[in-house]
Amino acid sequence: MKALAAIQEVRTEPEWFASWFDSPHYHRLYAHRDAGEAATFIDHLIERHRLSPGSRVLDLGCGSGRHSRYLASRGFDVTGLDLSAESLRQARLHEGPTIRFVRQDMRLPFRSCPFDHVVNLFTSFGYFEDPADHLSVVGNIAASLKPGGTLVLDYLNALQADTHLATDEMIEREGTVYRLSRWRDAEHIYKRIVIEDSHSAAPLEHVERVARFSLADFRFMFALYGLRVQETYGDYSLTPYDAAMSPRLILVAERTRREIETGAGRFIATTGSSGSD
Repeated sequence: MKALAAIQEVRTEPEWFASWFDSPHYHRLYAHRDAGEAATFIDHLIERHRLSPGSRVLDLGCGSGRHSRYLASRGFDVTGLDLSAESLRQARLHEGPTIRFVRQDMRLPFRSCPFDHVVNLFTSFGYFEDPADHLSVVGNIAASLKPGGTLVLDYLNALQADTHLATDEMIEREGTVYRLSRWRDAEHIYKRIVIEDSHSAAPLEHVERVARFSLADFRFMFALYGLRVQETYGDYSLTPYDAAMSPRLILVAERTRREIETGAGRFIATTGSSGSD
């Protein structure tokens, strides 16, 4: 993990997701996430896109592994990848012959390639301060896919969030109070979580930050690495995407070309259809 250490070494403090996702408060606050909804979403994807059991799947940003576990139960060979040590501790309780978990920064090239499918679900993208880091992740995804392989990326719909942003909220979990406030600027959506815990002398605070990427932004980033958007959906039932109304932006993209590094630079060889959508 020397490369990961080098990335972290140049930063004066942990990135927001590195500290927050390893916090016990993160897992307590979001413990209500619906496993049934996740399973139904995966079922719809398998049926709509005819995903074949036995295929190799990378669950990128897998967290504690709820999607990974269900994919494995449906017959897929699954590798879950995440940075959070605490999330992976929980995920590894469910490892088996067709499911394993790897701790790694998604900005670094993935191991155990190639994959038939990569899934990146529940807004597990858009966290980085440097825009080039997002491109690094997209490049890693493309490089990890077999030609003709597919990416499913599930993201918040920033346009809909702009008009439905709940500003203030209070949640109580097991005697701990979480005060949430949300706002946005031109580039990001933010959520501040102030934690009032009887075991802490002063309130704790974490701030989530997610880039306000649009469908056009994703098309641009994907095209740079030979990923062509095939379908867009607006919710976990896979209804058509509506920019103004859909709560989610779910993209299905295919790797349509392969990039080959040569002494003269990068050569792009077409392996499928190309052109604008």
